[in-house]
Amino acid sequence: MNNYQKHLKQIASLTNNKPTLLIHICCGVCSVYPLVYLRQYFKITIFFSNSNIYPYEEFNKRLDALKQYLNILNDPDIKLIVDKYDNENYTKDLEKYKDEPEGKNRCKLCYEKRMERTYQYASKNNYDYCTTVMSISNRKNADYINEIGEKLEIKYSNVKYLYADFKKGDGITFNEKMNKELNLYHQDYCGCIYSIRK
Repeated sequence: MNNYQKHLKQIASLTNNKPTLLIHICCGVCSVYPLVYLRQYFKITIFFSNSNIYPYEEFNKRLDALKQYLNILNDPDIKLIVDKYDNENYTKDLEKYKDEPEGKNRCKLCYEKRMERTYQYASKNNYDYCTTVMSISNRKNADYINEIGEKLEIKYSNVKYLYADFKKGDGITFNEKMNKELNLYHQDYCGCIYSIRK
C-alpha cells in the first residue's frame, strides 16, 4: 500500500460512529494538522511516548508545546497520556548506530520502539485504531513508518493500524502555516543525543 492519504479518507468516510484512536505524538508542532483532521472522525487519545528525547528539559518543552496546542483546540474529547520517561535505557538500544547519519538504522529503530510501545498500550486497552503523527515530517519516510504499522497490526491483531502520510493533501502546508500563526515551540533537532551532535 502506498496511497496512504486515499486509504485514510476511505477509513474516515466509513465511520458513522467515531471509533477510538490511540495516536503517538512526538511534539506539539507535528500534532497540529493530524489532530485537526482526525478529530472529525475518531475519538482520540494521545500517547506521548518519547524517551528518545534528550535531555529531559527538551522532553518537557515538547510536551508543554503539545499541551499549549491542546488548550488552543479546547476539545474535551481529546485525551492525553504521558508515558514514563526513561532515556537512559532507551538510548542503550540506539547506541550501536550512534555514528550513522539521520534517517538510517538508528532512526528506524527509534520509530519502531516508540510505535510498538504505543501499540502495546492500544492493544491492552482495546482501542479500535493506532497510528503516529511522525509521517508529517519531511525528514521521516512515510513508507517505512507505515511498514512498521503493518507489522504491528499483525502482531497486535485486536487493533487496526491507521495508515497515513500526513504530509499529503496539503497537510504539511497547513501544518507549517498554523505553526507560524500559533508560535508553538519548534525544536531544532530530531530528539536523541546523537541527533544533537549532528
